[in-house]
Amino acid sequence: MDQAEGLRNIIKNSSMGNRPGARVITVTSGKGGVGKSNVSINLAVCFRRMGKKVIILDADFGMANIEVMFGAIPKHNLADLIYQGKNIREIITMGPMDIGFISGGSGIASLSNLGKDYIDYLVKNLSELDLMADVIIIDTGAGISDAVLEFLVASPEVLLVTTPEPTSITDSYSLLKALNRHPKFDRESTAVKVVANKVGNFEEGRQMYTKLSAVVNRYLKIPLCLIGVIPEDHELQKAVMQQMPISIQNPNAKSAQGFTDLATALETNANAPVYHKRGMSGFFASMVRGNRQ
Repeated sequence: MDQAEGLRNIIKNSSMGNRPGARVITVTSGKGGVGKSNVSINLAVCFRRMGKKVIILDADFGMANIEVMFGAIPKHNLADLIYQGKNIREIITMGPMDIGFISGGSGIASLSNLGKDYIDYLVKNLSELDLMADVIIIDTGAGISDAVLEFLVASPEVLLVTTPEPTSITDSYSLLKALNRHPKFDRESTAVKVVANKVGNFEEGRQMYTKLSAVVNRYLKIPLCLIGVIPEDHELQKAVMQQMPISIQNPNAKSAQGFTDLATALETNANAPVYHKRGMSGFFASMVRGNRQ
């Protein structure tokens, strides 16, 4: 029995097969400084207001953006689950509005090197997340690293955060180009949606998306759609300085309204055929299985 087959048996024999899968949304960007973590956090707040249970996985290694912006320090991270025998509930830190978040630490980076026993324990614990959350938001690192690409090819739903800056548009294209070249990428199973962030108005966001999609459609043939437009907002910067999501601190701010519209648009498309609800355990199984084949 090879390693890939062994992993399939672990997943098949775990109890996750009888559980509903949480919706997994991966938030990414081609470069840093475009507001990716703000999108993740405020989207989580908006989903909570819809009555959904939400957990954020901070997969931006070494940056700890989610915990800083939430003003909460986690006691444990994913590595503690894998190597220290902690269970999934012990590594979840609660933020505002009972939004849970998990610090990835260095645990995710070493997934491809895990042995059978570690994988068994990891998959069984991650299957619990499908009972604990309706939506799981993965906040990746910025740029084109192997770790980021592994998250994107495993995710059924990707939000690509881009600003009107020419470098942001160029870097977003470069990320999509790298994704398109990845041997595990399946455009039929991954929906890529663009979030135009830090724009002056909706028209500027639409024009930015048009520039990006025109090049992507010509050279990469990856289907894109514009799912949300978040206006530039000084109130959001104030909220960041006070370590509070703008959607909580000032729900009437124009950026907060943009996040509400984004969540509404995502919820409207929640049942699109491409979003196979494999859940969090299935998501990680896809990552590890691909690395072992």
